[in-house]
Amino acid sequence: MLALQQYSGSSDEDCGEDTHSSNVEVFPTIPKNSQLLQKQLAICSAPDVIPTGLNEENIYIHPETTELTFNPKYEELFAPLVGPKNPFKTQQQSIDRNILSGHVEPAHVSDFQFENQRRTFTSYGYALDPSVSTDGQVKVVGSTDDGKNPDDIKTVFESSKDRPLDKRKRKRNADPSDIDGFLGPWGGFVDEQKIAKPSEEEQAELDELISKKNKRGKPTEDKPVEEKSVLHIKDAVDYQGRSFLHAPQDVGVNLKSDTPPEKCFLPKSHIHTWSGHSKGIAAIRWFPRTAHLFLSASMDCRIKLWEVYNERRCVRTYYGHRQAVRDINFNNSGKHFLSAGYDRYIKLWDTETGQVLSRFTSRKIPYCVKFNPDKNKQHLFVAGTSDKKIICWDTRSGDIVQEYDRHLGAVNSITFVDENRRFVTTSDDKSLRVWEWDIPVDMKYIADPTMHSMPAVTPAPNGKWLACQSMDNKIVIFSAMNRFKINRKKTFTGHMVAGYACSLDFSPDMSYLVSGDADGKCYIWDWKTTKLYKKWKAHDNVCISALWHPHESSKLITAGWDGLIKYWD
Repeated sequence: MLALQQYSGSSDEDCGEDTHSSNVEVFPTIPKNSQLLQKQLAICSAPDVIPTGLNEENIYIHPETTELTFNPKYEELFAPLVGPKNPFKTQQQSIDRNILSGHVEPAHVSDFQFENQRRTFTSYGYALDPSVSTDGQVKVVGSTDDGKNPDDIKTVFESSKDRPLDKRKRKRNADPSDIDGFLGPWGGFVDEQKIAKPSEEEQAELDELISKKNKRGKPTEDKPVEEKSVLHIKDAVDYQGRSFLHAPQDVGVNLKSDTPPEKCFLPKSHIHTWSGHSKGIAAIRWFPRTAHLFLSASMDCRIKLWEVYNERRCVRTYYGHRQAVRDINFNNSGKHFLSAGYDRYIKLWDTETGQVLSRFTSRKIPYCVKFNPDKNKQHLFVAGTSDKKIICWDTRSGDIVQEYDRHLGAVNSITFVDENRRFVTTSDDKSLRVWEWDIPVDMKYIADPTMHSMPAVTPAPNGKWLACQSMDNKIVIFSAMNRFKINRKKTFTGHMVAGYACSLDFSPDMSYLVSGDADGKCYIWDWKTTKLYKKWKAHDNVCISALWHPHESSKLITAGWDGLIKYWD
């Protein structure tokens, strides 16, 4: 400014009037003697300029950013989105999702008003509609007799007219000196009916409903099914008067021997097929000790007795169950056997005559049945039922003498061990329990998170091991002696049995283990090495059972759901 003032003063004196008359602009020059002013008025040719419309302090954060590497301010974190809107998004897609399922707008609800309307709806059956503004209009949600008059709609916090039930009078006697007539706060209402008896018409309707419910829910006591048996052979006795239960002696094998074969071999060919059942077979059992006969139980409600040697005929058919037969079991002599069916009955049969000697039922489905193998307790048998119990019956009296009720699921198998002093049971609860005979508390409980249900259990011929068919497509081995510990080193795999109770068996010399599977195949493993030696297609449907002949070195029978029983050698 000082330089401009000096310049303006000198120019007025020198130029005079010529300056005002000329249109040419005259640029001022800085005097040469003012070096101080030159330093103060230094010009920067490239100054730092902030672009128009931008602010370095604001950092924009993309809405889809999931991780921040700095601590943003509130204005930066909640700044509006930058850029144009997407014209192709619908209104629902373009909304800001602040929760997983959509958008929630902030709202304020008075706790008192909310509780007031909730209690009013609970007590009176109606409440004010919050979606309607309160500018003279009242809309009610629910049912009310006074809905037309807004003045009569009251909440529980407002005084309202007494309802019919509010007008009842109580019986009052608060005098404690009146011992017999004192009521206190327990006095009932006047004209109160504490016992309501239906009228004759109402009682008739109730009786009809109860009768229909009983017919639909519970099995009715039908007439007993006709129990009979049919003998299919003409020579029921031989020339000496011996029945077919007597073991033949002309088959080249000593069927009464107690010693097993010295060496067993793998079967190679199919030699015979027994057919006669119209539906799948559930179980097969050898005749005790001699195994010259075997019994088969089928889903066609029939039980058949077959010959193993000579002509291999069907000897006798037993009819006595209304539904499929689940399990069968011989006693020690083979003269009697038990059958358990889905009709909830267990029946004791005479093997030779085919007569039913006794019937037992607990109104539950028996899944397995076993005679006590002890020769002094042949009149006792145990059955595992669908109601988680193991029931012991006495065949002489027909009464239940003991119940073992500790399982948490249906009982699938019963196996006697330790010289018949104990028995092992498995259940749908994926556990294994060991019981002392006649003591209804399990002495050993084996359950592990890795264990599965084991519906089929077979003891080894030497009595030291239990082979259990596990539902995770394995055969697991337990010790049958004192500790009942699982043998982790012996696990047999390779077959598919999940969902099917395929029974398994040992060879007589304990060198092989045989089992069926769900695809109809038969598998044979080596007992010592757990190596799979052989498998072949045995049946068109599930191969439910496989039994090795106790006196033959390489013969076994298999039964399947195709209704056939096959003999292999």
